Amino acid sequence: MISFKELGLVNSRDLFAKAVKGGYAIPAFNFNNMEQMQAIISACVETKSPVILQVSSGARKYANQTLLRYMAQGAVEYAKELGANIPIVLHLDHGDTFELCKSCIEMGFSSVMIDGSHLSFDENIRLTREVVEFAHKYDVTVEGELGVLAGVEDDVSAQSHTYTQPGEVEEFVKRTGVDSLAISIGTSHGAFKFKPGQKPEIRLDILHEIEKRIPGFPIVLHGSSSVPQDIVAQINHYGGKLKDSIGIPEDQLRKAAASAVCKINIDSDGRLAMTGAIRKVFVEKPEEFDPRKYLGPARDALKELYKHKVVNVLGSDNKM
Repeated sequence: MISFKELGLVNSRDLFAKAVKGGYAIPAFNFNNMEQMQAIISACVETKSPVILQVSSGARKYANQTLLRYMAQGAVEYAKELGANIPIVLHLDHGDTFELCKSCIEMGFSSVMIDGSHLSFDENIRLTREVVEFAHKYDVTVEGELGVLAGVEDDVSAQSHTYTQPGEVEEFVKRTGVDSLAISIGTSHGAFKFKPGQKPEIRLDILHEIEKRIPGFPIVLHGSSSVPQDIVAQINHYGGKLKDSIGIPEDQLRKAAASAVCKINIDSDGRLAMTGAIRKVFVEKPEEFDPRKYLGPARDALKELYKHKVVNVLGSDNKM
């Protein structure tokens, strides 16, 4: 058993309390390699923002659980080296079994998500409560989910939305003991969230109703990439084929971040930024074969994107 405290990490409890009170959201950025971790940490150090390093089940398989643990510990030391001891959470994104959550907790994660949204209401409660009871023994915070997001990202996929029912949230939170709640209000996983002609719009009315039911309780938004059209255009200009890629408008996310939404997950935008930078190098310098010469620009592009998200979308800058 490795405690997250030994790695220099924190859980999300105090960060969320401050975010709800301060009207901003903590960035939750997914990573599975060194360049992504470097970009996330340097962006958040420069903006003086707390950050949640997210690892999906697929990323854990890809990067290896032991390496991820040391990368998270390295992230803490890297932030100090860059000049700011920002709060860093290591979080399991979309854990789907008790065993996976337990394994992550034992490997030093400071926060886990148990996603029982595909189950019946009572089964979701049972599974979530089981994870909460284990996690809280080690001061690890737990995120649950009500409602289903459409889209595909890593091992998570669904054909359509099932909006969170405000009438269920009080009972779910009370019976499970979760520390935060992911809800479905119109965001979706992946880069292909909406089609041309559609008007992307998250259901802020549902969010406000949920806030009335559980005032001050930390709310989480998944699938919140905005799919910047300039980056999509860059990818396509340099040989990509990303047609009909439309995401969530950033002004809507800013409104959500000013409410009880205190954690916003962003993954696809980062993938797009890195892909655009790599494609540019491959086209403009086809003789290049040194990975540092294309992963370096990809890391830089990701860093700049995440600095923008922190300052202009989430409002978590200078909140360390």
